[in-house]
Amino acid sequence: MPELRRLRADHAPAVLAFELANRAYFAAAITDRGDDYFAQFTDRHQALLAEQEAGVCAFYLLVAEDGAVLGRFNLFDLADHCAVLGYRVAQQAAGRGVATAAVQELCRLAGVRHDLHTLRAAAATDNPASQRVLTKAGFRPTGPAAPADLAGKSGTWYQRDLT
Repeated sequence: MPELRRLRADHAPAVLAFELANRAYFAAAITDRGDDYFAQFTDRHQALLAEQEAGVCAFYLLVAEDGAVLGRFNLFDLADHCAVLGYRVAQQAAGRGVATAAVQELCRLAGVRHDLHTLRAAAATDNPASQRVLTKAGFRPTGPAAPADLAGKSGTWYQRDLT
């Protein structure tokens, strides 16, 4: 059974494999990370760990029993008991409820581990799968998301109160 695990330094090879294997799949729905992301992956991974250590973000991986990464579930901009949720799920795991279950678990962890009361997430208008995941996980639409919030796409902000 897949498990959400906090990002660690030794996860780097599995995260890189996940990103490379799903690059085209992700690029069909969201902005591609670009070649520089992969060329500088080790430095970027270390920077994420530093942000996590500083308490401004919390990064989680959905890990299969064999150690493969099935998804990334992140809490950004932790401040005033609030954070922004972002996630991506491997193509092989899409459409099976994996994302919804992981988002629900992350909501639980957000309150217990990170003392968060509110989570926000933006979903692009042309990404109905993300909209369904957020709605099934208890998020409610709160208003429009600007293209600056979604790498050039229009969409909707969602919010879930954890208290």
